[in-house]
Amino acid sequence: MKLLDRYVAHIALERGLAENTRQAYSADVTRFLLWLHEEGVRPECVNLEHLHRFAWSLHDVGISARSTARILSGLRSFYRFLHLDGYIENDPTELLETPKIGKHLPEVLSVSEIDRIEDAIDLSQPEGHRDRAIVEVLYSCGLRVSELCGLRMSDLSLDEGYIRVQGKGSKQRLVPIGSRACKELELWFIDRNALPIPPEEQDYVFVSIRRKRHLSRITVFHWIKIYAERAGISKPISPHTFRHSFATHLLEGGANLRAIQSMLGHESITTTEIYTHIDRSFLREQILSFHPRNKKSVEG
Repeated sequence: MKLLDRYVAHIALERGLAENTRQAYSADVTRFLLWLHEEGVRPECVNLEHLHRFAWSLHDVGISARSTARILSGLRSFYRFLHLDGYIENDPTELLETPKIGKHLPEVLSVSEIDRIEDAIDLSQPEGHRDRAIVEVLYSCGLRVSELCGLRMSDLSLDEGYIRVQGKGSKQRLVPIGSRACKELELWFIDRNALPIPPEEQDYVFVSIRRKRHLSRITVFHWIKIYAERAGISKPISPHTFRHSFATHLLEGGANLRAIQSMLGHESITTTEIYTHIDRSFLREQILSFHPRNKKSVEG
């Protein structure tokens, strides 16, 4: 296991690699090394056939394609380390293919459904304006629920139409915010300013009416489900549904995929491409409207 120890030390020093990822890679490589031991193969002698057999063994014990893809990703990292550090001359994972993973298309709300959810919020209740602002910011800015809960007053530049968002890996991005979301926030601030919020919580945008602390993700999930039920929406709804709806509606409206990627804070464009599941009728309409072969000639 000396190679494993050196690999674990190596990935511990890699910048930007999350603790959960390091632990997963270590566990996956350990599993592979145990399999190699049973096969009587040294890690330095592994070839593509060994890797295929290992992948098949995972399938045989019921490991899903998604989990297998993650395990093979850990093996690629391991063998990249062995190659770069001179333990092996060639990386056997270079030609290793990742199992195809069926894409699960996220639920998307229509604009009218979002309006129904907002209309289901009772503004006479203490949390009414706060929750209207939450729904509108989730939808208008495409935030993750963790980003919404961590949003601070000092992150808002409402006069300029932008908010600063702390995304995954503490990466910051600027996201445009529309006039309707700004209006809902301003209505919430009237109620918020009347709350005796402790100094350490003063900078958070969304706070609990009762506890006077910034909201947790669980609280936001709880209220979103209640309002969806009141609105008569039966499809499974979560705060993330508004983020999916934000991206899909932008794409349907003609927004550039790279711009959507930037607003969502996706590191890879491939993550954003899941939102290209546009209605076929919309695609047909776009092709008929904009493809040069379909435009009626104005000559002759």
